[in-house]
Amino acid sequence: MTDYAARRARLAAQMPPGAVAVLPTAPEVLRNGDSDYPYRHDSNFHYLTGFGEPESVLVLVAALGDRPARAILFCREKNREREIWDGYRYGPEAARTAFGMDEAWPIAELDTRLPDLLANVPALYYATASNAALDAQVQGWIKALRARSRSGVTAPSAFHDLIPLLDEMRLIKDADELATMQRAGDISGRAHARAMRAARPGLHEYALEAELLYDFRRHGAQFPAYTPIVASGPNACVLHYNVNDRPMQDGELVLIDAGCELDGYASDITRTFPVNGRFSPAQRKLYELVLAAQDAAFAAIAPGRPYSAFHEAALRVLVQGMLDFKLIPAGRFATVEDAIAAKAHVSFYMHGTGHWLGMDVHDAGAYRDLTHPDKPSRALAPGMVLTVEPGIYVRPAEGVPEEYWHIGIRIEDDVVVTEDGCRILTSAAPKAIEEIEALVGTGA
Repeated sequence: MTDYAARRARLAAQMPPGAVAVLPTAPEVLRNGDSDYPYRHDSNFHYLTGFGEPESVLVLVAALGDRPARAILFCREKNREREIWDGYRYGPEAARTAFGMDEAWPIAELDTRLPDLLANVPALYYATASNAALDAQVQGWIKALRARSRSGVTAPSAFHDLIPLLDEMRLIKDADELATMQRAGDISGRAHARAMRAARPGLHEYALEAELLYDFRRHGAQFPAYTPIVASGPNACVLHYNVNDRPMQDGELVLIDAGCELDGYASDITRTFPVNGRFSPAQRKLYELVLAAQDAAFAAIAPGRPYSAFHEAALRVLVQGMLDFKLIPAGRFATVEDAIAAKAHVSFYMHGTGHWLGMDVHDAGAYRDLTHPDKPSRALAPGMVLTVEPGIYVRPAEGVPEEYWHIGIRIEDDVVVTEDGCRILTSAAPKAIEEIEALVGTGA
């Protein structure tokens, strides 16, 4: 079980003695009428508390002298009438016990208690400039303290952004997090296999989306981690296409980018396969190229290697293939490196090869070494989780062989950096050509 108290202690230990951190969860968001969107907590708040109710704020007070650090939760009070309509509420006392807090108070008392908690402390940490409501509250608390200056009370003299500290903590996943992400990868991988089995010409893209969402939920995932992309034919060349309403045609590929969220952690998988179950020669050539690029990226992932290395490895393979298949005019460039330097590939491959993954799909953490004046790509370390997602997207254009037009392919897996390389978390999603061709259209 995740030790949220240990995370809070690690964060408090990075703050000056007596400093205070304030972190609210996400608000509920009205969808229309009296209906809210399904509630989803703030990731940083949940990382430190495990508490899933809205209208909640965590306050951390760093140790000072022989006074230990304290964790204080502000949350909704028990309300039997609202529980009839909306479900169970912990209330402060039950939340304090269940979530290991030192104190818990009603959220309605936040503005009256915070000035006292901030009195005479050296520094305040919060997510600066990211929450307008919190910014206004902080100003109110500071004004209240400054009004008491004649009685010897001082307001914090330093204000720090809390987010960079949490970003670095969240970047390295612990064993509990990795176990959850492995389960999320397994659920999503099986859902992709289900969509492959269900595919056939004439079916609408949304029918495959429905298969994915059904499989996510029936295996315990709470949400899709992002809006699924089910892009057939020319739609596969639109990177963030998600209308998902086109009938899929015989002879086309369909690109599915979809992953579930399980217990607050995301998965992110892309698979591309023929709607009719058989790759054409042109589709097969480009698919094998993208698969080779992904393999090259995997081989470049290891502790101590720069984050940028796996993108560079994939890019070299992709650009060589673009030259070989005459997507890029070979006569213009003496080497692959020359073609890359000229950005000749950008019409066919315009995105990076991955991103951090965790509680958010594009997860917390800097990609560069911010401690270095030149800010080079940061070194990978065990416990980091990232996606590896090379692709190729061929739109109709003069000089581009017509056999490749409207082919969009992306292959994406989630990997954790290990002591000697990386481990794939999403291997349950089929991607070998023989496996795909044996599976597509066999029935969900």
